[in-house]
Amino acid sequence: MQSFTRTQCRVRHSYRFFINEFQRRTRNFSSCSSSAVSDKLLVNDTDSFVLVEGNASSRTVILNRPSVLNALNVPLMSRLRKLYESYEGNPDIGFVVMKGNGNAFCAGADIVSVRDMIKKGNIEGSKEIFRRVYGFAYLLHTYLKPNVAILDGVTMGGGAAISIPGTFRIATEKTVYATPETLIGLHPDAGASFHLSHLPGYLGEYLGLTGDRLNGVEMIACGLATHYAHSTKVREIEECLKNLVTDDPSVIETSLEKYSDFDYPDNNSVLKRLEMVDKCFGHDSVEEIIDALESEAAKTRDVWCKSALKKLKYASPLSLKISLRSIREGRFQTLDQCLIREFRLTSRAMSCQISSDFCEGVRARMVDKDQAPKWDPPSLAHVTHDMVDQYFSPLGPLEPELDLPTKQREAFT
Repeated sequence: MQSFTRTQCRVRHSYRFFINEFQRRTRNFSSCSSSAVSDKLLVNDTDSFVLVEGNASSRTVILNRPSVLNALNVPLMSRLRKLYESYEGNPDIGFVVMKGNGNAFCAGADIVSVRDMIKKGNIEGSKEIFRRVYGFAYLLHTYLKPNVAILDGVTMGGGAAISIPGTFRIATEKTVYATPETLIGLHPDAGASFHLSHLPGYLGEYLGLTGDRLNGVEMIACGLATHYAHSTKVREIEECLKNLVTDDPSVIETSLEKYSDFDYPDNNSVLKRLEMVDKCFGHDSVEEIIDALESEAAKTRDVWCKSALKKLKYASPLSLKISLRSIREGRFQTLDQCLIREFRLTSRAMSCQISSDFCEGVRARMVDKDQAPKWDPPSLAHVTHDMVDQYFSPLGPLEPELDLPTKQREAFT
């Protein structure tokens, strides 16, 4: 229990830093807004993928593709960015809240549509959604106003990308967090190599390689969430935020604390096995990680080791090697450096010049759903150093790199 207490103390210390930074870098917000609008829903008929609620001194943006778990596409990301940019420069808006419509916050990018574009030869089109998501992740990371994400449901892949870089992340018992990209022939992206690499020990490597899930209690314990509350309180939290007139993060934090619940991860949680995680996933190669898990499984007959092995053996061998290197590099890079590197990796995956594992992984899990991907290369032994190096190499002159406004928008340190 003491280790979790120490982790939460570190999270709280980091929290205070961000609050102080926000107070330093944002202007004072008047106690009342001259143009406050009613709470009615503001709907743009031409773009209903993101809805907006106008509140006292805030805006609530609602991801609105519930039939596909609010999966991200280009129109959605275009509207989301436009809204956030306009709110940042509006003195009558103090903070922004984001939530999802239905049973999910966001399941990530609309990868089935991306695969369809690749199959039709529209490679540049397939890259565009990732360019938009990565760019928004950086915008959120450098946003000059407090923002709150209510993660009351599935929060995977790109869904984490548009929430984890923000100020406050509220998890509930319904929250399901995961970075399952290796299972579809991709890699933890959209800033995941940065966030995963900063988790305790080698937990990030475990989550990134296996695609395993965390619940809301586990998210708050390891620092991915800033608050935890039971889902029955979500409506009260939303009403509280609607009535706040502030741009002060400390005021928002104090308000959220009133609804926070406290709980410990259960005995089956990976957070109760961090010593084993570090022992197995701290190795330098995927092969060594698998060997360590097999050795521990043979000695202890631990079901957790067997489960981790099963996940690793299902995943794309090429994706595993790329993902491990990406997360390790993330330990020594800023978020913008991680995003630029991840975009290179994704661009290579979309081009299918080295491997078509992404299309095959999406087919097996999302299209035909036979759960039997035919990876190429078929095994770790067939993945060469040259293949991996090609993914990490700079893009060619006809393939524009990810362009982030690092000079105009200084990241918090």
